[in-house]
Amino acid sequence: MPRRASDLITIPGSFWQRADTIAALRARDIGRLFQLLRDHADASQTQIAIACAMSQSKVSNIARGEQQVLTIALFERIADGLHMPDPARITLGLAPRTAPPPTTEATARPRPQAAANPAPDTGPDLQSSRGSDLLDKDHEARQEDDDPVRRRTFVGLAGVTMFSAILADPATAAPAASTEHFASVLAAPDTVPGPDSVALDLAALTSAVRQTRRDYQACRYTGLTSYLPALLTRLHVAAASLTDDAQLRVFALSADAHHVAAGLLLKLDDQGLAYLAADRSMHAARASHDPITIAASARIITHTLMSGRHLDAATSAASTYAQRLDHDIPAHTPESLSVYGSLLLRGAIAAAQHGNRATAHELLTEADDAARRLGVDGNLRWTAFGPTNTRLHRVNIAVILGDAGTAIDVARSINPDKIAVTERKASLLIDTARAFLQWGKHDKAYLALRAAEETAHEEVADRPAVHSIVRELVHSAPPTVRRDAEQFASRLGVSR
Repeated sequence: MPRRASDLITIPGSFWQRADTIAALRARDIGRLFQLLRDHADASQTQIAIACAMSQSKVSNIARGEQQVLTIALFERIADGLHMPDPARITLGLAPRTAPPPTTEATARPRPQAAANPAPDTGPDLQSSRGSDLLDKDHEARQEDDDPVRRRTFVGLAGVTMFSAILADPATAAPAASTEHFASVLAAPDTVPGPDSVALDLAALTSAVRQTRRDYQACRYTGLTSYLPALLTRLHVAAASLTDDAQLRVFALSADAHHVAAGLLLKLDDQGLAYLAADRSMHAARASHDPITIAASARIITHTLMSGRHLDAATSAASTYAQRLDHDIPAHTPESLSVYGSLLLRGAIAAAQHGNRATAHELLTEADDAARRLGVDGNLRWTAFGPTNTRLHRVNIAVILGDAGTAIDVARSINPDKIAVTERKASLLIDTARAFLQWGKHDKAYLALRAAEETAHEEVADRPAVHSIVRELVHSAPPTVRRDAEQFASRLGVSR
C-alpha cells in the first residue's frame, strides 16, 4: 500500500494541545506553526512541503516570515496535509471535517454570563483590541499561492485572535425581549417616583451616563440593556426635582442617555421605541438650553428618520441643525466642531441612501473641512469625529452607492490603529465585507466578517442588519467558502 505524503511526518496528538501551538493557530501564524513542527515533531521543511503540496522554498519563506498564508484555500490545504484534528481546525478558523450535530433548543447553551458585563473602560477615548494589518493594501502583492486561479485575500489576520469568541455557543439575539424594559420607561415618562439620594446625586448620574457611552461604543449591548432603562428613570426623577444650573446639567445628561438608548434600539431593530427615545433626547436637549447638546441630539433624530426611510427629511434635518450650530456658536470649539462635522456625516449618509450622490459628496467635503480644522482623531461629545472618521464614512457611503472598488480603495488608506472606538472599527470591517460581497469576493467578505466578530462580538451576533449580510454570504458564496460561512452563521445563531 503506498504511503501518503503526510506519513513522512509523525505528529503526536499532544502537539495540537500545546499552548504555543494553539496560540499560533489562533493567530493564523503558519510560519510559527512550521517552526513548532520542526522543534516538536522533528519535521523538516521538505517533509512539510510534501505533506502540504507546496514547494520547499515556499515553506522556508513562510517559516522565516517572508510570506504569509492568507487564503482560505491554502489554510485548508495545510490543515488537510497535516491531518489537523477538528479542534485545531476550528481554532485556525476552518470548519471541522466532522460536522457537528444540529443545535436544538434542548442542547443549545446560553452565553456565559460573564461576557454580558465586561470590565468598564476608564475614559471616553476607548482603546479597542488591536488587530495588526487588518487593512493592509500590500497583502495583495505578497500573496503566497502560486496557483493564479486562487483568489487573493485582502484582510490580513496575522496577530489577531480571530476565532476564540466563536468557540462559545452564543445565544440568538432576541430584540423584543431585550427592549421590553425600555417600553415601560419611554411610554410613561410623566410618572415620576419620589426623589431619593441616589437619583439626585449629580456626580453619580454623570458617571453613569458616561458609562453608557463607553458600553455603547465598546458594543457591550447586553450589559447596556440591563441597566439603561433604570438610569433613564433616575434622570427623569432628578430633572423634576432639581433646579437652576443643576437641573440644566441633568437635562443635558438625560439628552445624552436617551441618545444612547435610541442608538441601541435602532441596532436591535426596534424603530418604534427608538423614535420615542430620540424624541425624548431632543426634548431634554432643548430644556438644557445648550446649542451643542441640541445639535448632538439632532444626530440621533437624523438617524431615526433614516431608519424609517424618511431620507429627504433626514438629510434636511442634519444640514439644518449643522447650520444652526454654526450660526449659534460665535467661534467653534473642538467640541462644537466635532458635533458639527458628525451632523454633516450623518446627512451625507442619508443623502447617499436617498440616491442623491451629489449632496452626499458635498456634505462629505464639508465634513472633511471640519475634520481638517479639528486636526485630530478624537472622541469629543462621543462623536469619534476626526480625519479618520470621515474616511470611515466615505467607505460606508461608497458601499451604499454601489461603488465597491472605491470603498475598498478608501478602506486600504485607513490605519486601523487610529480607530479608537470599537464600534467604529467593527463598522468598517462590516462595510468592507459588504463591499466585497458587491464585488463577488466571497472569501474576503467572509474574513472581514470574522474580523468584525472578533473585534466586537455583539455588533455582529446581536444585530439583525448584520445577520442579513451573513445570510447573503451563505446564500451567494461558492462551495469553497459556503461551508465555512455556514459554520460561522450557525455559531452566531443566524437563521437561514
